Amino acid sequence: MQPSRKLRQFQLFDFFNYLFMTLLGILMIFPILHVLAKSLSSEVAINTGRVTLFPVNLTFDNYLVILNDPSILRAFGVSVLVTVVGTLINLIATASLAYPLSRQEYQGRKPILMLILVTFIFSAPLIPNFLLIKNLHLLDTLWALMIPGAISAYNLFIMRSFYMGLPNELIDCARTDGASELRIIWSVVLPLSKPVMATMGLFYAVTHWNSYSQALYFINSRTLYPLQLRLQEIVMNNTMGEAGALIEELSNVSPSGVQMSVIIVSVLPIMLVYPFLQKYFVKGMLIGSIKS
Repeated sequence: MQPSRKLRQFQLFDFFNYLFMTLLGILMIFPILHVLAKSLSSEVAINTGRVTLFPVNLTFDNYLVILNDPSILRAFGVSVLVTVVGTLINLIATASLAYPLSRQEYQGRKPILMLILVTFIFSAPLIPNFLLIKNLHLLDTLWALMIPGAISAYNLFIMRSFYMGLPNELIDCARTDGASELRIIWSVVLPLSKPVMATMGLFYAVTHWNSYSQALYFINSRTLYPLQLRLQEIVMNNTMGEAGALIEELSNVSPSGVQMSVIIVSVLPIMLVYPFLQKYFVKGMLIGSIKS
């Protein structure tokens, strides 16, 4: 009787757990469906408040406006460039530092870890950070969006924990065969690091794609605006740039619908990439937390 009672308690817990997660998922997807519905609805339907979760008077004119606005396409390209190049820089820099810090034979790793831990607890103030970027002549360049955050302390500790879990026998065998440290990292460590690299890559890519404050502080040229900064400009100031005249020509287009369309375009790349990296995301987090 006792095992069956525990089984019933476990099943009851699972039921409420799944119920809670389902309700939470529904609450989270409602705003996305509402934004998507408004981006696909006509101006009359939006202005009369008839749009809730499904499009009314389906139209793609709002997305046509985006495709005809060079400033939005340029901002989209800037965001893609910063995300791809920035993520590569992040992964190379983080892996290059995490591996030696995970090896017991490397001297001086403890003081370095303590310094990194201090940066993890206390973030750099804005004004010194701005002055540093200015003195390095990175102000108003795309490097200002990629170089300052090249290594995240949180991601570094996760990657270091993963490397600490690698068998020492593999490293010793490679050294016995005469492999250099660079060769060991490239041929032994990195091929075994796909789960954690995919996880860190996803973390860094989402951070770069959603980055808004750095561009606001460090970028002055409108031609270098990333998509998030251009989106803020559209939502807050209702400025459509060169496609503004097209809104007046198309009868089904409203500024609110175009704003919703830009929001969908900004979140779509991450939504498309995440399902393919989800298994690496979960596995990498579990492996990285074993020795944390």
